[in-house]
Amino acid sequence: MMRKLLWLAVWMIPVLPGFSQSPPTPDQFLGYALGTQFTPWYKVLEYFRAVAAVTPNMQLKQYGTTYEGRPLMLATITSPENFNKLEQVRQHNLQLASGNGKAEAGDPVIVWLSYNVHGNEAVSTEAAMATVYRLADKNNSIEQQWLKNTVVIIDPCLNPDGRERYVNFFNQVHTKVTDPLLFAREHNEPWPGGRSNHYYFDLNRDWAWQTQVESLQRISQYNNWMPQVHVDFHEQSIDAPYYFAPAAEPFHDIIKPWQRNMQVLIGKNNARYFDKEGWLYFTREFFDMFYPSYGDTYPTYNGAIGMTYEQGGSGRAGLAALKQDGDTLTLVQRIAHHLTTGLSTIEVASQEADDLLNSFAGYFRDAVRTPDGPYRAYVIKGAGNTEKLATLGSLLGRNGIRYGYGAQVAKAAGFNYFTGKTENFTIDKEDMVISALQPRSNMLKVLFEPDSRLTDSITYDITAWSLPYAYGLQTYALKQPLEPLKDSVGLGNTYLAAERPYAYLARWNSAKDVKFLAALLQQKIRVRYAEGSFTAGGKTFSPGTLIITRAGNESIGAQFDNKVIALANTFKTGLDAVSTGFVEKGVDFGSEKVKFIRCPRVAVVMGDGISSLAAGEVWHFFEQQIGYPLTVVDEEQLGRINWKMLDVLILPDGNYKYLNDKENAGRLKDWISGGGKLIAMQDALAQVASLDWGIKLKKTDEEREEKKDEYTLLKPYANREREGAKQLIPGAIYKVQLDNTHPLAFGFPEVYYTLKQDSKIYDYLDEGGWNVGVLKKDNYLSGFVGTETRKRLKDGVLFGVKEIGQGQVILMADDPLFRSFWENGKLLFGNALFMVQ
Repeated sequence: MMRKLLWLAVWMIPVLPGFSQSPPTPDQFLGYALGTQFTPWYKVLEYFRAVAAVTPNMQLKQYGTTYEGRPLMLATITSPENFNKLEQVRQHNLQLASGNGKAEAGDPVIVWLSYNVHGNEAVSTEAAMATVYRLADKNNSIEQQWLKNTVVIIDPCLNPDGRERYVNFFNQVHTKVTDPLLFAREHNEPWPGGRSNHYYFDLNRDWAWQTQVESLQRISQYNNWMPQVHVDFHEQSIDAPYYFAPAAEPFHDIIKPWQRNMQVLIGKNNARYFDKEGWLYFTREFFDMFYPSYGDTYPTYNGAIGMTYEQGGSGRAGLAALKQDGDTLTLVQRIAHHLTTGLSTIEVASQEADDLLNSFAGYFRDAVRTPDGPYRAYVIKGAGNTEKLATLGSLLGRNGIRYGYGAQVAKAAGFNYFTGKTENFTIDKEDMVISALQPRSNMLKVLFEPDSRLTDSITYDITAWSLPYAYGLQTYALKQPLEPLKDSVGLGNTYLAAERPYAYLARWNSAKDVKFLAALLQQKIRVRYAEGSFTAGGKTFSPGTLIITRAGNESIGAQFDNKVIALANTFKTGLDAVSTGFVEKGVDFGSEKVKFIRCPRVAVVMGDGISSLAAGEVWHFFEQQIGYPLTVVDEEQLGRINWKMLDVLILPDGNYKYLNDKENAGRLKDWISGGGKLIAMQDALAQVASLDWGIKLKKTDEEREEKKDEYTLLKPYANREREGAKQLIPGAIYKVQLDNTHPLAFGFPEVYYTLKQDSKIYDYLDEGGWNVGVLKKDNYLSGFVGTETRKRLKDGVLFGVKEIGQGQVILMADDPLFRSFWENGKLLFGNALFMVQ
């Protein structure tokens, strides 16, 4: 075994003398054999810089920084001939991606290799060092030949913060002699693990949404190149053989036959090398091509051959791990596998350069002239939603999707996303108009399709994400072409009063409004809201409208107006000014029905048993989206909380040991009764429902009757996955009826669209409870839902408020902050935080 490992190490990294003539091998530069320890990120960067310093046909560029300040780097390497005209190559490639260019013989194909998007899949970055060496070493004549037809871009680590969390853990705890036993400490990371980034987001689910700074900066670079081939290097469970494309069903129907065929061609070449070494591998299983925000699907929907490569190992593997078959998986082996598939992919891209470029150019020509799908344009209504519309526009722009406002015609007919019917409607000047006759029309179709067609119900992620539902924006899809009239539109009217107004009014219907309120409160500006609608200055204002009166803010003095207006300008919030508190309709501003908004002291609980992804969404929402202070409490410290110093406690999705203790649960209830607010989300809510606080999980008729047909236990083993799918709901959209007179639903129409990821639904709340967001019969909208789960999801509450004493429990059966791209949910969470009292 040891002889085999040494042979692999020599095969991977040939030792070459003289740093001046050739780049240093990783072993020479690092001072240890690659694969014998994990390399810290700073040393990885130093190695890439050392290689670039002696490789004239290699460019190293910092394209950004992580939340924790670590550099994000891209290495570009090609033949000297291509390197001398690198900018010309890039510009010509962008011309191909515009739908107007034509591939020319001899053009290089662009191959982008992305490593270590999941931080504890740490072999990837080690393999990136091995790969860049093989490409930079002029003595490797085969690789040098490939580079004549390819430009290779290497991102050695997409997630340095997560990787360093893992590497620091491992390097601090592993034993001197590597211990392969999986129950050893070095194979078991502490919470939250190194998979995610600083805010515990899964960056491999963030390609399309770009909610995280790493994704935002990377996709900007990606769109500046638009590669023909992209590989995302991963790891999976220790006992799994290596996985490479072709991918599993379901494939999204937007994926072209030539893209499928090229996956097969590359997969066969990978298999050729693996067969030669006797390495196990598999294809066409588990890893599908559907959800649009992966490192394989996002490039694919943008004209590339996008692929995921998965090596067995991940965070538990360490330097060596004992597998169930009795063999030992080593880091050296894992590096060899990733190195092999990376080079094999470059080889095929080089051989197929002409076909790849011609197909790539044709992909975008077809997108401009004859886009897929029935729709040729989309109109998103802007009335009263300018802030949400601007946020959507920002997302579209980051993804290269062109849009504008207004149209030459005033009326049209289209599919109404909210009613599910084709209807006539008017087009106003502030409405967003998107033509499907554009280069990125395939990505546009995927992001806007009302209901994606699944070719297989066994899928790896959510099955619905349509942006009109995620943003809660009234949208029409048109079968006839429609071009926007203009590129931009005003974002609202900030107001500079000529006289001292009695009060400023700010409408409440978007996440930006939550951010504006958070800023006002931190400036110690007192804010109120009206429980009902009112008319003032000839305008009608909805419940939840922010009322910023001069009365109560006397301590701010002469700076009151300047501060309010400056914050409104900063957040592009429209203000209305009124000269009196005597309204034309509704209640006056001094009424008891005009409520004062407190500046709450908020804490979120994190730790073992709690979903780090869900906790990270809350953390990110406070710090990066609304800029409001948040105390992070480890669950083990809940017993030490000074409850008097806390107004709101957030329990993200998870299982809480604290709640399993009767005395602890009693203390929490006492705090709520005294005026505290508990926001319980997903499984945390299910745990609260077990405490007999008047919140109950809904049971099906079959569960109530406790009937069981014994014959249902007789199921074929071969059908086990299909049987399990009956209970499955990987992520589907449901229409929720809202009581928008309640503060939890302020700013919403009578409907909210939720992303449902489990079968949990709750009995309607009785006395002291408010059923704010409920599912009725036939509220399913899109995405896959198993037959048994669909029967369950009806006639119950998903979002509500249970009053306990002077406080409340906020019920959030679904996650309104899901991956931070479910934009409309952010307002719902803001209501729970600030409005419910």
